[in-house]
Amino acid sequence: MKAKSFIDQVVVQVRSGRGGDGATSFRREALVMFGGPDGGDGGRGGDVVFKASEHINSLLSLYYDPKCYAQDGGPGQGQKMYGRRGRDLVIPVPLGTEVYDEDTGLLVADITSPGQSAIVAKGGAGGFGNVHFKSSVNQAPTEHTPGGEPEERRLRLELKTIADAGLLGFPNAGKSSLLSVLSSATPKIASYPFTTINPMVGTIVYPDYARIAMADVPGIIEGAARGVGLGLAFLKHLERSKVLVYVIDMAGTDSREPWTDYEVLKKEISDYSIELASRPALVVANKMDAEVSRENLARFVKETGVRPIAISCETREGLDAFKDELRKIVDPKTRFHHTHAEHGLDLKDMPDTTGDEIPAEAMKFATFLKLGKPKKKSHPSRGNIH
Repeated sequence: MKAKSFIDQVVVQVRSGRGGDGATSFRREALVMFGGPDGGDGGRGGDVVFKASEHINSLLSLYYDPKCYAQDGGPGQGQKMYGRRGRDLVIPVPLGTEVYDEDTGLLVADITSPGQSAIVAKGGAGGFGNVHFKSSVNQAPTEHTPGGEPEERRLRLELKTIADAGLLGFPNAGKSSLLSVLSSATPKIASYPFTTINPMVGTIVYPDYARIAMADVPGIIEGAARGVGLGLAFLKHLERSKVLVYVIDMAGTDSREPWTDYEVLKKEISDYSIELASRPALVVANKMDAEVSRENLARFVKETGVRPIAISCETREGLDAFKDELRKIVDPKTRFHHTHAEHGLDLKDMPDTTGDEIPAEAMKFATFLKLGKPKKKSHPSRGNIH
């Protein structure tokens, strides 16, 4: 049996730790005339916590281990000793994970930021020892309270890929090829349909280090919004995209008509979500290196009234124009620490740095470096004596 390699939905059973019971104890020591109660409190039970991790992209670990139980708190002891606190169970989940209560359907948490944590089951409080119940009229109390009960619930986790742009198109439209030439992602590429069976995310990096995350989902066919093919299972991975990129096979592979494919794709997205269909979109005419693509492009414009961006992953035609249009819509932030304009610099004046040695004049253009004068250090013989 082939093992699963990608899971984007799973139901888990979570239970926090039970609080430790308080203790009933009295001080008994030699030569101590008055003892009194000294029972300590129980420890608090551990929490169940989901924490976002950038190092995983699937709910696979929870699929194979769906029972998530935190540690119980320890009971209190004599001599006013508190019970140990139960260890929290911290479970890493991928970015874009939505947590729902399986019984009520309510959203418990939406984990979208790196390092974000969500307590989904809070540990029970520790019980009080009998030291809390002494008074002037009850000098030898035997009362204590039990630890708080754990919180137990069934949760449904759904993964929705976080990406600025989502690629959608029919099988063999060239979505994976486009992702591979624009980013360092390595999706599987082959000439048969449904080569992509799992969402794949790549990052487009611009010269100023601005970044755009782009997601490739399995091919969509007619009826995907009703569950036909793989579309329904993976259309949700486009829900967080700021812009949709319709990748149209302008070569008409498998005797397809590009203008018909475009209308079908629009209809499937509208049937799935009106809000998703209303988001900004780019139309890309792929495989323009084929001879028939020019004729099909002219008819596509005539039939749809849309002029797409003509590209070819084989010859790299039009890729820069596509990246520029995508950047205008997404508007990512530059990753420079400081812009050159703030320092009164123009990159056109930067000297040539392709030689064996970098000119000293070029170093002032490295605005991310702290090139100020170092702080003056005190004489080592002075030490800390003032």
